Amino acid sequence: MCESQSLPPRRAIAKSPVILQTAGMTDPFSQAQAQILPSILSADFARLKDDCADVLRAGGDFLHIDVMDGHLVPNISFGAPVFAKLRKHFDCFFDAHLMIDEPVRYAPDMVKAGANNVTFHVEAPEVKSDVAGAAKAIAKLGCKVGITLKPGTPIESVFPALEFVDLVLIMSVEPGFGGQKFMPAMLDKVRTIKARLKPHQRLEIDGGINAETIAPAREAGVDWFVVGSALFEHPDRVGIVAEMRRILRT
Repeated sequence: MCESQSLPPRRAIAKSPVILQTAGMTDPFSQAQAQILPSILSADFARLKDDCADVLRAGGDFLHIDVMDGHLVPNISFGAPVFAKLRKHFDCFFDAHLMIDEPVRYAPDMVKAGANNVTFHVEAPEVKSDVAGAAKAIAKLGCKVGITLKPGTPIESVFPALEFVDLVLIMSVEPGFGGQKFMPAMLDKVRTIKARLKPHQRLEIDGGINAETIAPAREAGVDWFVVGSALFEHPDRVGIVAEMRRILRT
């Protein structure tokens, strides 16, 4: 039998003050230039705050947050409590993409947690019979509103809600997992919807965006580019953001 050893007294842990990371944009709708949105789905969850701060310091404009419930898409990520914690450390814009069955039901929790924009899917069972009504309901929370659709869903499905949303998100991969290959055919949707948007509205793309795919997406009319693994897994984050910005300027 081993002899028991007395443990040293537990050291008190001092609480760190809340420090807002001022890197990152707080009002992207006021800017006309292209924006690069780091997708935190590709971050190291064991050091989520530090990883998010790092990609913003590297030149990312603001954070894109994917919320998945395992029903609308085949994966589960995280919900409002996680990015409520992040909000304590960041004052940049939070772009929440709700890949869930009940976006209207959970939108208040997302806004309370710090979401500045809430994007919902036209395929969600709760909203697919009235996407315009869903957009108006979410707008009443005081946030910006986005609408999106899966690659196999006709672009016409978003038309009834266009006048009530602030942005349209085109998925260029099947939603649910990061690291997928870009679908060039989705640029047809980009061109179709771009012609219908008003100057104050933005067009966003998510899926397989990197230094090779960002140029054709920009040429098709995209304003905001969600970048996941191509940024978080790159050994030179500053360099890859600078390269994508150089491409966007040409």
